[in-house]
Amino acid sequence: MVRWISFPKVEGVAARQAHTDLPEGTYERELGREGFYGPSTQMLHRHPPTGWINIEGPLRPRAFDTNQLTGTSVSPWDATPMLGNLHVKIRCWHTYSAMDHLVRNGDGDELLFVHEGSGHLYCDYGHLAFSEGDYLVIPRGTLWRIETSGMGVFLLIEASNSTYRLPEKGIVGAHAVFDPAVLDTPRIDDAFLAQQSDRTWRVLVKRRDRLSAVTYPFNPLDAVGWQGTLMPVRLNWRDIRPLMSHRYHLPPSAHTTFASERFVVCTFCPRPLESDPGALRVPFYHNNDDYDEVIFYHRGHFFSRDNIHPGMMTLHPAGITHGPHPKAVEAAKTRARTETDEVAVMIDARDALEIADLPRGVEWEGYVDSWK
Repeated sequence: MVRWISFPKVEGVAARQAHTDLPEGTYERELGREGFYGPSTQMLHRHPPTGWINIEGPLRPRAFDTNQLTGTSVSPWDATPMLGNLHVKIRCWHTYSAMDHLVRNGDGDELLFVHEGSGHLYCDYGHLAFSEGDYLVIPRGTLWRIETSGMGVFLLIEASNSTYRLPEKGIVGAHAVFDPAVLDTPRIDDAFLAQQSDRTWRVLVKRRDRLSAVTYPFNPLDAVGWQGTLMPVRLNWRDIRPLMSHRYHLPPSAHTTFASERFVVCTFCPRPLESDPGALRVPFYHNNDDYDEVIFYHRGHFFSRDNIHPGMMTLHPAGITHGPHPKAVEAAKTRARTETDEVAVMIDARDALEIADLPRGVEWEGYVDSWK
């Protein structure tokens, strides 16, 4: 267990509570450990902590437009790598038809977020339909393939050498955020039985990022039944009931959807904005010094960011202060809006993420200057 030298102390000008009733003319910056779970200090500044005029080096904030990825592939193993480390791999997959083979991930659990399109998942456990906004959690070692109805766009998040679990919900209870009863699982239905056949099928197994091909004289998705506690699940963001407080801006950790050993996946869903006169209505400036933060923007108006549209992805490396754009701060002061309408997927990674070699035009080079 991590132990910090931690005790309360106040020096100089300070608010009575974090993120509320800030003294006039000050800007709050949170210095925190363990992604909002550990000890923290709220620093008050005279100037916005993101008021830089230039950043050089590898820690500058980055933004990518996945809409600029034009290639399509039948196999998820040909998806475009975006970011990754030893514990998580983030890829973007554009596909347009039924897979003509099966795949098995021997490196870790796979999480598919359906950004665009709809279709059907066929796997060891049966058949499961999916549509835009669904998460599909596929346990390591599962045989699977998908059929899409037209173009499908997926964000793939691999928990390398690990697994996905539901987050601890503590005092808010097991039904908070979403009731586990809404998790759908595959069924051995007529559609699943109809796809069983004696024709030849290939399976591409990924292990240590290398592929092996296994050929069967029949479709190995030939189960007739199962029982147990390990299975794929489906969750749509529309079934998430976000935690909220009208008097306090909750940190991103309150929106955790899935957890793995060295990263978490959070979902930002539409919610009422804070109505208390003294509460911050935009994310507070913070140093997330133990995590690299990635956000994939799915749909809606992203109230804390300017010039961001669906299909874009941002990376804020640990070590650099980040927070809302100036336009968002000013808009929050007017209180013209009463709720958010954004949907986004956030990945907080405990270990530094490496950026893949991406095609020209995918990265928005001017993102670092968007706070000016």
